[in-house]
Amino acid sequence: MKNRSKFYFLIICLLLIPQNVFARETSDLEIGSEAVVLMDAATGQILYGKNETKRMYPASITKIATAIYAIEKGNLQDFVIVSENATNVIGTTVYLEPGEKVTLEKLIIGMLVNSGNDAAIAIAEHLDGTVTNFSRNLNRFLQEKVGVTDTNFTNPHGLFAENHYTTAKDMALITRYAMANEQFMHYFQIKEYEWDGLSWDTTLHNHHRLVKGEFPYEGITGGKNGFVNESGFTLVTTAEREGRSLIVVTMNTHLRNVPYTDTLQLLDYGFDNFQEHTIPQGTVFEKNGEEFIVSENIEYLTLHEDTAHYEVNHDGVLHIKNDDNAVLATFPLTPVAQPASEVAESASTLVAEESSPINWKVMIPIVISICIVSFFGWITWRRWQIHKKQRYVNINSWTLERLNRK
Repeated sequence: MKNRSKFYFLIICLLLIPQNVFARETSDLEIGSEAVVLMDAATGQILYGKNETKRMYPASITKIATAIYAIEKGNLQDFVIVSENATNVIGTTVYLEPGEKVTLEKLIIGMLVNSGNDAAIAIAEHLDGTVTNFSRNLNRFLQEKVGVTDTNFTNPHGLFAENHYTTAKDMALITRYAMANEQFMHYFQIKEYEWDGLSWDTTLHNHHRLVKGEFPYEGITGGKNGFVNESGFTLVTTAEREGRSLIVVTMNTHLRNVPYTDTLQLLDYGFDNFQEHTIPQGTVFEKNGEEFIVSENIEYLTLHEDTAHYEVNHDGVLHIKNDDNAVLATFPLTPVAQPASEVAESASTLVAEESSPINWKVMIPIVISICIVSFFGWITWRRWQIHKKQRYVNINSWTLERLNRK
């Protein structure tokens, strides 16, 4: 009886842990790269991450940052005079010659499509005089315009340097920023380009195997690959389907196919498992008697089976959480100056449709546990009643027997 009671108690304890019963189903994703991120381009929301904030060596995906910086700062039709320093760089090149005159636009294309390190140096020197000045200005640009938090680039091409690093998350943010520029996106998806250089006439072929169609996948809109021994293979890919635009960054694997298998899995996951939500402009949230208003439409995504839950902190920051209480996204709200009664007349107040429903993922195991406890409690009580009655009968029998003997 004691062993059986312990068994029942163990079952009840297990049922009282809902997070184990309703774990998030991403176990079918087999990610081989050390760090990856899947980001929704429209909202900047991270849909999947693995070591996404860990410092990593980026290799040639650095050139995405160089390209958008050059597009925004330079004149694409300016002629750049190539220095001897640019032609001496190691690694992949477009075989520039000292003194060669090339437009800034053509250098950007040679850098993105053929990963030309010499083109990257020529761009840096043209824009800022030296690679050192370029790196300082590029980092400032990325911090102020993009909002990166853990990126430091010491060169324009991504060849290894100990202090040249970024994160998968920061690279996704850089790519997202660049995607807003139509000129960048035009260059980012070029498959082939006729290169007529001073000493090299050829057709450049994009090195990104999804962009050039080696792995057919519907909706690919651009990409950049990279490799040096210290960074392993790195990859940035953008894709769009049915109005949803995604960014995938993979960093560090020494298996050539892994960045692509990782990317394809993450794209499928992003396109197949999420739904969009909108909190309309003018929606009002209340926190401890103070009201905050949504100044413009808020867009975010959840998994199909998830319910969104809204929480506002004392600073008026809206936290959108999923059923596992994980923060999906945060948005600053605007304090409402007038009294609540006036705001209610002029703006629509959020009906807690998405935050108030009963969370059945939590409630079901609790209800089951209560039923089990009640059931076994009732059995224990009945057995005690039967035992009490039997004891009463035994006592009466014993008393009658004594009386009969007398």
